[in-house]
Amino acid sequence: MENALLDRLSTLSHPQRMAVFRLLMRRCPDELPAGEIAAALALKASTASVYLSALTQSGLITQRRDGTRLLYAVNLVATRAVVAGLFSDCCRGRADLCPPQFADLLGAVAPSEDKKFNVLFVCTGNSARSIMAETILRDLAGDKFAAHSAGTAHRSELNPFAVEMLKSKGHDVSHLRSKNLTEFQGADAPVMDFVFTVCDRAANEDCPTWRGQPVSGHWGMADPVKAQGTEAEKRLAFHQTYGALHNRLSAFTALSFEVLDRGSLQQQIDAIGQDAVTEELPA
Repeated sequence: MENALLDRLSTLSHPQRMAVFRLLMRRCPDELPAGEIAAALALKASTASVYLSALTQSGLITQRRDGTRLLYAVNLVATRAVVAGLFSDCCRGRADLCPPQFADLLGAVAPSEDKKFNVLFVCTGNSARSIMAETILRDLAGDKFAAHSAGTAHRSELNPFAVEMLKSKGHDVSHLRSKNLTEFQGADAPVMDFVFTVCDRAANEDCPTWRGQPVSGHWGMADPVKAQGTEAEKRLAFHQTYGALHNRLSAFTALSFEVLDRGSLQQQIDAIGQDAVTEELPA
């Protein structure tokens, strides 16, 4: 057991192998093709293959063939074993001896001081998917959640099709604006309880550590902004995105937050992101 821990720590000691592992952790539980991993980290295909092979051999990630592609994902069992090994060896399992972020993982998620959970939705441009998610959550359960959204791009504007879709569903869009992620990373920013990425590109980016150790989730979906064709076909793409987000957020707001610990809550959020969601909109 100790040899396995040392082997895995040695594998992760290489900066670029660690970068590959961190990327797959951010995308957990997604499976990524080698080409996407190489592109996200600006690596040559041959170089990425060497790093992926080392991580696979150590058991930190898994490899699965899908036709002509090789898909990679984090091995959560092995990752938990590494964390548990460090926790046991360094702190003897005592939360009061470990850094606060580890102690926090042992308890339930509690709402912020204003008695609402702060939720942030992140995508690249904050022009469509994250804006729609913010609006849907606010109107679904604004009494329990304070919904926010932001983009990783420095400049963006609200997509007119997204605004039109929200208006057609009866949402108030008068307060909506495109925001940059830095707005939520300052000392005066609200402490987030949940952070969701709703596009793959945002999930691939290495964001700074969030204060308060929020529960995170990746609910990636196709970008309706990139839809091609007639205006009717483009509107259909936004219609489908709205329906998928509404279904996922309905499932999220129905969770029993008062009884779920962080581990169980994370599993539920991952499951919501992985479930096939229908494109039908609520009546």
